[in-house]
Amino acid sequence: MSDPLFDLTGKVIVVTGGLGQLGQQFSGALIQRGAKVAVLDIAEETTPLPEGFAAAQKDGCLDYIKANVTDRTSVQNALDRMIDRWGRVDGLINNAALDAPPNAPVEENGPFETYPEASWDKVMDVNVKGTLIPCQILGGAMAEAGSGSIINVASIYGMVSPDQGLYEYRRQAGETFYKPVAYSASKSAIYNLTRYMATYWAGKGVRVNTVTFAGVFNNQDEAFLEKYCAKVPLGRMANASEYNGAIIFLMSEAASYMTGANMKLDGGFTAW
Repeated sequence: MSDPLFDLTGKVIVVTGGLGQLGQQFSGALIQRGAKVAVLDIAEETTPLPEGFAAAQKDGCLDYIKANVTDRTSVQNALDRMIDRWGRVDGLINNAALDAPPNAPVEENGPFETYPEASWDKVMDVNVKGTLIPCQILGGAMAEAGSGSIINVASIYGMVSPDQGLYEYRRQAGETFYKPVAYSASKSAIYNLTRYMATYWAGKGVRVNTVTFAGVFNNQDEAFLEKYCAKVPLGRMANASEYNGAIIFLMSEAASYMTGANMKLDGGFTAW
């Protein structure tokens, strides 16, 4: 028998960036605990869904909706579709985010002094505006209904600066490579956006919290893993599934008195 404190049966929860590595994990974990999940992502609705999602969609507990989180009309249309199908929205996980990948154009991973303004604008647009708009529209609907939970996904690089020494091996190999500034700045912005909404909606039954995650293993190159894991007291990157517990907790009644807070799961990365 499931613990009623963590029971999500019947709750309608939105996961932005739901086709990504963590988004898939969150969506699956929520469905396993009885929630109905609206997966929002920018891929076409004809895109083949990940294994398990198609069955959940057929069972009526998952709906994939193509949506652009930086576009107000797109997010409003997603809400309208959820209301038509399930009658309400109870939770929102702002997981969609953009970062410069390791193989990004050289100008994006070059020195801070020449980091392109266009790259800054794009990352800030997705990571900050793409959190603001879903909160305004979906969070606003929850506030009107008198209850809900919002989780904004942050990062250790919103709390501390990226250690450029992690990438020294690439510079020694002749590359010009630095972890760019925009991701770190955008994730830092999430903390006060969360605190603002937590206090703004406290009287309307909507809780708003952040989760701060560290690196997730995704077949990174060995040289990077060795340097990164040496900075983590637990000695390794997280497995994607290890963040599910925080999501379930914050969406459940177990976290009924928690708002405006930051739950940090980083293997101890920021502890020293």
